Amino acid sequence: MNPWDKVQLVRMAERPTAEDYIHLIFDDFIELHGDRLYGDDQAIIGGIGKLNGMPVTVIGQQKGRTTKENIDRNFGMPHPEGYRKALRLMKQAEKFRRPIICFVDTPGAHCGIGAEERGQGEAIARNLYEMSMLKVPIISIVIGEGGSGGALAVAVSDQVWMLENAIYSILSPEGFASILWKDSKRAQEAAEVMKITADDLLELGIIEKIIEEPNGGAHNSLDEISEMLQDYLMQALGELGTLSQDELINKRYDRYRRYIEV
Repeated sequence: MNPWDKVQLVRMAERPTAEDYIHLIFDDFIELHGDRLYGDDQAIIGGIGKLNGMPVTVIGQQKGRTTKENIDRNFGMPHPEGYRKALRLMKQAEKFRRPIICFVDTPGAHCGIGAEERGQGEAIARNLYEMSMLKVPIISIVIGEGGSGGALAVAVSDQVWMLENAIYSILSPEGFASILWKDSKRAQEAAEVMKITADDLLELGIIEKIIEEPNGGAHNSLDEISEMLQDYLMQALGELGTLSQDELINKRYDRYRRYIEV
């Protein structure tokens, strides 16, 4: 498939969501709510579960399938309180020495007036800053759309993985075309030049792993992909768990520092 085909695929209502993966990969998942400052943003779900008996903190950007679900979930576009909820759970994970697993799937952070009034930019920036220094392993998996700072706010990790047909970019192809060419109808052309696919990003060194999908997309074999992710997560967390806190933070620093040097 070409990049635009993948954009269309990850936007399908049938595409598995974070919640689908969470309930198949983790046992005894307990969802936790609220940022302790403003409210509970349903565009981000998070809580505690067990990965083959290992306690972990799980955070996911959550889209809906029906119109009502998408309205409730704000089409997977988090507000500031969603990012602050995510950070609260990450800091709790650090306190109790739990690894953190994040599922990335958002067109981007919500850009409404209310979100800006409540400090959307600060909330995202705070997550980037705090995640860079968390003393526990972090793995982020792009399962659908990884859009802009809205995605990056839960993706400053030791490793970033992508499903084969997922996309990860600075903004949507429509937004890119509108800014560059003043014509959102050139979105398909934009997708071709933006380097948004898993293959592109692996080649550029932005991600560490591509998770294969069956023909037609992840919705055709959710159980198989979830089992694969479970195995990969156990292996990766086992390797990251051998590092000291200083080694973990230094390797994470080096990972992002190399983008600046390039």
